[in-house]
Amino acid sequence: MDKPVITRAMIDAYDEYTHLTLDRRAFMEKLTKLAGSAGAAAAIAPLIGASKASADMIASDDARLVTKDITFPGKAGEMKGYLVQPKEMTDKLPAVIVVHENRGLNPHIRDIARRMALEGFVVLAPDFLSPFGGTPDDEDKARDMFAKLDPAATVAEAQGSLAYLAKLDGANGNVGIVGFCWGGGVVNRFATKSPELKAGVAYYGQQPPLTDVPGIKAALLLHYAGLDDRINAGIDAYRDALDENNKTFEIYVYDGVNHAFNNDTSAARYDKNAADLAWKRTVSFLKKYLA
Repeated sequence: MDKPVITRAMIDAYDEYTHLTLDRRAFMEKLTKLAGSAGAAAAIAPLIGASKASADMIASDDARLVTKDITFPGKAGEMKGYLVQPKEMTDKLPAVIVVHENRGLNPHIRDIARRMALEGFVVLAPDFLSPFGGTPDDEDKARDMFAKLDPAATVAEAQGSLAYLAKLDGANGNVGIVGFCWGGGVVNRFATKSPELKAGVAYYGQQPPLTDVPGIKAALLLHYAGLDDRINAGIDAYRDALDENNKTFEIYVYDGVNHAFNNDTSAARYDKNAADLAWKRTVSFLKKYLA
């Protein structure tokens, strides 16, 4: 069977569904028209979305790591999270918060946390759906839950995660944050509110209110996908505001790749070259500003 052809319009339809409308029925109807049949649409949809089956680049029981599910104090109640650190630690390490996409704390984000820990960090991946009991197995239900989150409350919970990591045994007190998609937007907003944050890395994240940019103290690394028109519309104004306020930042736009290019569980949108380069830049940036 030939591999289905996935067009730009199909990916745009998925992004509209997953970030704006949250209406799966309308998405499948649109995809059916674009693909030519319901059968073709059914084959294409999983390739555009994420596959839990391909989430583990680093095994969950990797002998080099200590991993555990934890609960820790949040601003509005108990938060759930996934804590990872290298097993062999001779010195205290910098700490990194990993913020998930709008699917919650899923296997892919847990894998990202393990990858980051192997780079020499203590890593916490909080579950920002903790106020609703945590991330459900059904990703459509998870996406629906994000619409109920208050942005200010989410930033407050990010601050609670920072406070927890800053005092954790084995951490050196310097905390950075990395976020993807929805999580990238959290990074941008959090940076405007947290004077304690040392470094932030946002992957294709929505820009914060520009009036809040003066509050940024952290160094920022901003990754964008060249084909991501929705998010990229805000780059120029954000760059100008960062410049005007003398902030420390780097911006990279990866030509010819889609939103979520780092997510290797999405066959249609993942771009290995862009993801590898962005990851290399991310690790180097965090080591520079969290040492």
